[in-house]
Amino acid sequence: MTTFDDRERGFENKFAHDQEMLFRITARRDRLVGEWAAKLMSLTPAETDSYAKGIVQADFEVAGDDDIVRKLLGDLTSAGVDIDESRIRQVIEDKLVDARRQLLEAK
Repeated sequence: MTTFDDRERGFENKFAHDQEMLFRITARRDRLVGEWAAKLMSLTPAETDSYAKGIVQADFEVAGDDDIVRKLLGDLTSAGVDIDESRIRQVIEDKLVDARRQLLEAK
């Protein structure tokens, strides 16, 4: 093996690790957002768990956050919660910070 091959393997491993961490952070963020929305809708603990899992799954539909923003806006509006898209996007950003912090503290 040459030094170049070692460096290349190192970069590939770092990329794979970074992608895995990004996936875990995003999934944690989506769960936290789902729990936040469930609280606003006054869901039971069992319903909250199910709803949060649904938000995580909804994020797989389309790249980016638009799919979960649409789902949250529709669900919250249907539940009679007065909220707008900009507030939901702000919560998503806030929960991203929380998710990253939680995963780093768990290490």
